Order: sequence, then structure tokens, then C-alpha cells
Amino acid sequence: MTTAATRRSDRRISPVFAGLLAVTAVTGWATWSGFAAQPGVAVFLFVTAAWIVSLCLHEYAHARTALHSGDISVGAKGYLTLNPLAYTHALLSIVLPVVFVIMGGIGLPGGAVFIERDRIRGRWRHSLISAAGPLTNVLFAGVCTAPFWLHALDGVPQEFRYGLAFLALLQVTAALLNFLPVPGLDGYGVIEPWLPHGVRRQVEPFAPFGLLAVFVLLWLPSVNRVFFDTVDSLLNTLGIDDVHRYCGQELYRFWKGTNEFCSPAG
Repeated sequence: MTTAATRRSDRRISPVFAGLLAVTAVTGWATWSGFAAQPGVAVFLFVTAAWIVSLCLHEYAHARTALHSGDISVGAKGYLTLNPLAYTHALLSIVLPVVFVIMGGIGLPGGAVFIERDRIRGRWRHSLISAAGPLTNVLFAGVCTAPFWLHALDGVPQEFRYGLAFLALLQVTAALLNFLPVPGLDGYGVIEPWLPHGVRRQVEPFAPFGLLAVFVLLWLPSVNRVFFDTVDSLLNTLGIDDVHRYCGQELYRFWKGTNEFCSPAG
């Protein structure tokens, strides 16, 4: 088996990732129980930690799929340990996504595991490796929204619902952006193996600028409106209304002061 070629230490869960899970659990409990003196601080820490966990799982999905497709080098690179510090570009995969969440409440696609594509045979395998990351965001979004579309919110504290709604928004935006067929994003990686060689050669120089181009376009009011209308529509379908999305973001940005509408008495 392919996995037999990787050492056990290459697949051991990193203490860094275990620490992130612990922070997520503790701050999630603090948000649920109301233990924190300021609910916004607990929501901020809970959502940020859970968001970083999802980024680690996104990159792990790429690496794990590559491993089973023939690239055994991902083990030696540390990608199977879920350690965010092992990524090729930790700035792109962790720091910038967190900064964008704080600034604009949008799930920035990461991208930092280097896959040795020449080790992999078959176009379907190449496409699946690229799709594995954003599919993880889709799965994460499904978990976050499950209490809403299952109508299982009885007894769930208001602040926890708001935090979960905002985390779901981040996962949906990340999945949508990642699946765009733009060079440099996972969506293009899905279709790239099926394109003629000449087209791929012509597009390749633009890959480093694909993500930048997407965010420039999102600054355009018409494009921004269409994108977030799509996000809102998907979240509404999954049972998350405007109030939960708005209050989740308001609580997350606790330093701006929480709107009274979103307070426990609101």
C-alpha cells in the first residue's frame, strides 16, 4: 500500500494541531456556557480557532489524496501531521486567511502544500487532489449548518448559534472561491488536467495572480453583490437567516462594540 511507504512519525498528529483543537473546544464551551465575561471575545477565539482547524483539514485533504494517488513525498514534508507550520507558505495558508476574516468576514482560500504532480498518473487523480480541499470546506459547512437545517436549535445558547452561523459563512465563502475555475485556485486545478496542453502552457504564467484578480473583482460593487447574494442564498437554504449571520459577525468583531440587537436581551 502507498501509505506503507510513509513513516509512522510522518503521520502522527502534530501537537500544534492538537492545541488548536483544544482551544476550539475550550472557547466553544465558554461560548456555550456563557462563562466568558465578554461573549464577543469567546466567539472571536472560538471561530478563529475553528477556522484555522478547517484550513489545516483543507490542506491535509489535498496531501492525503495525493498520497493515495502516488505522491509519497507528502509524508516527509510534514503535510500529514496537520501542522500548519509545515506548509510551504504558512503566510498564505494561515495568516492571510485569518486577517481577511478579521477585516472582511470572508473565507480566503489558502494554498500551501506542494504536490509533486509528476508522481501521479491519471487525470481523474489530479482533479480529485485539487477538489479534496474545497470539498473539506463543504463538509465543514454541512457540520456547522446541521443544527439549523435539522431544526435542532432548542437549548442551544444564542451566542453559540451566532458563532456557528458566522463560521458556516466562512466555510461557504471559502468553498465558493476555491471552486472558481481561476488559475491558481483549486477549481482550475480540477479542470486543468482536461485542458489541451497548449492552453495549460498559456495559462500557467497567470496562476500566481489568480487569487489577487478574484479579490480585485470582489471590490467591484456589482460583483461583490452577486457573490454575497449567492452566499446568502445558500445559507438561507441551509436554515441560517440574516439575523444569525449579521449577529455572528457583530459578536466576532467584539472590539467594535456589540449591537444591542445581538445581545442576549436583544
